[in-house]
Amino acid sequence: MNASQVITILTDFGLADPFVGVMKGIIHGIHPDARVIDLTHEIEPQDIRAGAFNLLVSYRYFPPGTVHLGVVDPGVGTERRALAIVTNRYLLVGPDNGVLTWAAMDDEILYSVSITRDEYLLADRSTTFHGRDIFAPAAAHLSLGVAPDKLGERIDDPVVLDFPEPNRRDESSIVGRTIYIDRFGNLITNVRLSEDEKSRVAEITMKDVSISHISTTYHDADPGKPMALVGSTGFVEIACSEASAADILRAKRDDVVIFHFED
Repeated sequence: MNASQVITILTDFGLADPFVGVMKGIIHGIHPDARVIDLTHEIEPQDIRAGAFNLLVSYRYFPPGTVHLGVVDPGVGTERRALAIVTNRYLLVGPDNGVLTWAAMDDEILYSVSITRDEYLLADRSTTFHGRDIFAPAAAHLSLGVAPDKLGERIDDPVVLDFPEPNRRDESSIVGRTIYIDRFGNLITNVRLSEDEKSRVAEITMKDVSISHISTTYHDADPGKPMALVGSTGFVEIACSEASAADILRAKRDDVVIFHFED
């Protein structure tokens, strides 16, 4: 795989503190010509699933060879490994806690490496900021074309975060769940529908709300009225025009959404 100059960064660090800026400083010190792109730094603190979801729905829009650096790391400083994953088209770097695996498995994992070689890390490492000391320098070296195997030994047991697949009971119904709530309050489910399924939707139920069809845009219903549509992620969303569906429905992640289809 040819290295790309592009490195994306996803973290739960926010922007109030200097953590993200310091990581970029480390990257540019090693690879001055790197093109560093902020994917998001607003993942809720320690929310590994939210980090995995955002990486899953974003990774494929970058050039092949891009290094995706994801740091949502409640286990920092423990025995959890630092990981580099090589997929068909990309390289992913981050803690071995599952945050990388939804995106990595979607593009097919070729192999994984436990990052241990000192020459590719900061010499003076802390136990609380591996984004700076391990992941940023590793990502920078990979973006320069350093072979992943030089960073450490291959492993065959990376931590895998299981994706919550919907339950397709039969052709008449699907039981799904909300897996992510975006900043607009849209409830993103784990359900992807085929074109045939979209045309056969008879009812979608969530809590005490019934939705009769799949809409096309966020303005296909009156303000504040719940609707369902396929969002930019490819998953079905429960949304409200000009309002937060999460607030109106008092919904949270893992709430059940049931799809009923016409015969």
